[in-house]
Amino acid sequence: MPCFSCGARQSDPIRGASPWKRGVRQEAQVLICPDCQRAHDLDLDTCSTCGSVALICRLGEVECRSCGAVRPARAGGQAAVSCAPGLADEVEAALNRVLGRVH
Repeated sequence: MPCFSCGARQSDPIRGASPWKRGVRQEAQVLICPDCQRAHDLDLDTCSTCGSVALICRLGEVECRSCGAVRPARAGGQAAVSCAPGLADEVEAALNRVLGRVH
């Protein structure tokens, strides 16, 4: 999944924790690259209890990593995260190389 803000793609991480962060925007889980994390206008969803942007979205719920508040994802939110253009083709080509398929 690319950075929702700039479209950069996450590469294989070096040992240790990934510098990429997760967030929630319009009820959908998004990734934020290290460069975009420095921006203060990312327009991420916030926790209604504590105001934090440290949210994760899973199985129809949004959880705040700061205070632990959990709420159902609002109806009408973005149901699925769209893929970057060409990503499916790149994944298919990579699988073909790894599995030795010829097309």
